[in-house]
Amino acid sequence: MKITSIGIRNFRLLKDFKILLEDDLSVVIGKNNTGKTTLLTALSKFLSSRENRRLSFDDISTDCRDCIRTFLMGADDVEDNDIVFSVGLDLTITYGNEDDLSSVAKLITNLDPDDKHIILEFCYELDGKQLNELRSKWRANGEAGDGASNDFLRQNLVEALGKVRRRSKGTVDGCKDIDLDSEKISLEDTISFQCVSARRDVTNKDNDQTLSAQTARLYKSLSGDPENDASVEEFKSTLRQADDAFSGNYKSIFGELIEKVRRFGGVQVGESNIKIASTLQHRDILAGNTTVMYEQAAHELPEHHNGLGYMNLISMIFEIDLLMKEFQKVREGSGAALNLLFIEEPEAHTHPQMQYVFIKNIRQLLATSGENLSNFQTVISTHSAHIVAEAEFDSIKYLQRFDQQVHARNLRELETRFSGDDEEKRRFRFLKQYLTLHRAELFFADRIVLIEGDTERILLPAMMRKLDQAGVPDNVAPLLSQNVSVVEVGAHSQIYEQFIDFLKLRTLIITDIDSGYKEIVGEDTKSRSCCPDDGRAEFTSNSALCFYHGKTRADLNYLVQLEQKDKIRARREGDEWVSVADGHVFTAYQTEDNGYHGRSFEDAFFALNKDLLSLGQERFPSLTKKWYDKYVADEVEPLKFAEKAVNSKPSLAIEILLNSEDDGEGHAFSNWKTPAYIEEGLKWLRGDSDD
Repeated sequence: MKITSIGIRNFRLLKDFKILLEDDLSVVIGKNNTGKTTLLTALSKFLSSRENRRLSFDDISTDCRDCIRTFLMGADDVEDNDIVFSVGLDLTITYGNEDDLSSVAKLITNLDPDDKHIILEFCYELDGKQLNELRSKWRANGEAGDGASNDFLRQNLVEALGKVRRRSKGTVDGCKDIDLDSEKISLEDTISFQCVSARRDVTNKDNDQTLSAQTARLYKSLSGDPENDASVEEFKSTLRQADDAFSGNYKSIFGELIEKVRRFGGVQVGESNIKIASTLQHRDILAGNTTVMYEQAAHELPEHHNGLGYMNLISMIFEIDLLMKEFQKVREGSGAALNLLFIEEPEAHTHPQMQYVFIKNIRQLLATSGENLSNFQTVISTHSAHIVAEAEFDSIKYLQRFDQQVHARNLRELETRFSGDDEEKRRFRFLKQYLTLHRAELFFADRIVLIEGDTERILLPAMMRKLDQAGVPDNVAPLLSQNVSVVEVGAHSQIYEQFIDFLKLRTLIITDIDSGYKEIVGEDTKSRSCCPDDGRAEFTSNSALCFYHGKTRADLNYLVQLEQKDKIRARREGDEWVSVADGHVFTAYQTEDNGYHGRSFEDAFFALNKDLLSLGQERFPSLTKKWYDKYVADEVEPLKFAEKAVNSKPSLAIEILLNSEDDGEGHAFSNWKTPAYIEEGLKWLRGDSDD
């Protein structure tokens, strides 16, 4: 028996939200402000103790508030039994024939043996009768105007909603809902919810914590008086004897917990050896009788001497262990029928390697701590790419905000987008491994750039800065202040098309037009490179451009003449990418720039920045001197120079940066220009062309 899905409606950002849970561990990811904390807050408000089930006005979605305001200021009454709106949470529970149903039998609405689902609903509802009474109160106050209605609703709406309503809803037509409150049905032994909040009180400040300042000052004054020396020494001796006795007892009491910290509290087993000792010494007796000590090189150090990362990790182990004991208090140690633990942002204060270690060890830690629980599930929310990289692909739930709503998407859905043939399966395996092992940060990006090689990767940040320094339109954020993830994919961006479409993030593909022609050499036909405006040019060898534009290699002229608006693409039904004004993919490739139409990045850059090269070949050692001299002397074209002179593309990119200059007016890299096709793509990526 498991919770298979959580549905939330009209709660803050989560208007019509549903997330599917795994049987054991679900990892919830997403950028900031995509609802991860809101999910935890909703679970806490609806599933925690009654004292915490208090809806606030700010918990109600803004759409619902606007709806109520419209009704409030309207002229017509609403039918008493009509539900105007509700704010709530639904849990879908799925059980099997082998499950013990004793604690959920009272919640089953359908006796059909094929129906294995229970839906628990927790909600606040506003019906027509409540709304009409609210409007009468509004009119009696003689108030008017949107501002007054906002204040009125803030003061009265939550009270009008009353108490949370709990139901077991029928899953098929004809099944009657069970009102848990009127039937006096308790859920205490049905579901138990606990959470580890991101707001953990972890600090390494050297303070006394709960020390009573008043008694500490009194003790200090007494111990400083010579007349009290004998009494103070006797007090110290007594405390030392008590310390020895208590420390021996603590070793037995906390032995299991200390072993968990030793196993799971560091990058390597045994890295975090702790000892819980009694410290009834001097004024410390007033601060608390126990202190966590760290063992290091045969010395015992206080807890605040350790780094925040280790303190955070150990604090979570302590808290998880405590919450497991809370779970086990139900039903004589076996817990409730369903036990749900939410861990929020475990990465706080921890470096990347420790984040890897946490997600690797969390399953074993939870299994060890919750081995006596019958049905135990964990949800971890995170915006750590390092945790995502070590999580199981199918366990990842991606929260994304678009169309003014938050949607939860399961990464396992990606697999269904690939057909069943071996090639598609191979591509999916590659994508799955690549995303989790190398590019998990894509899930937290606002923008994505897919590039061909090292040169673009090294120079792209400089090009972004140049663009921002040249001026940013009103209502557009500078590109460098947006979260842009750059991924090197070669000329194979089509491999990522399913993932690009899945994310629906604005994606810039920077690639080469790769124009060429066929030449007959003896009995063979050779492919030769040439510029697109060369009269011999007849094809493009760039398969990615052909894919995203639905063209063949022979359609080079189509690419050359394509307008900027038609380079914006989106995927439509039938797996076809088409030109769409509001599409989320832009294909940038070489265009005519200052009288020259490049074939690759290098020749396009050289043609535009010949003055930069005039600094001398010794400033660009990656360029062969023979061909450098010919190019400077106008004896060869940029394309041939790019093909013959460049010995190392990464070295060339670094040399361009090393030889860059500031114009003294706040413009960096001012002595070279960005090729027009890249600047065009970066402006689109930044949002310059948006309405």
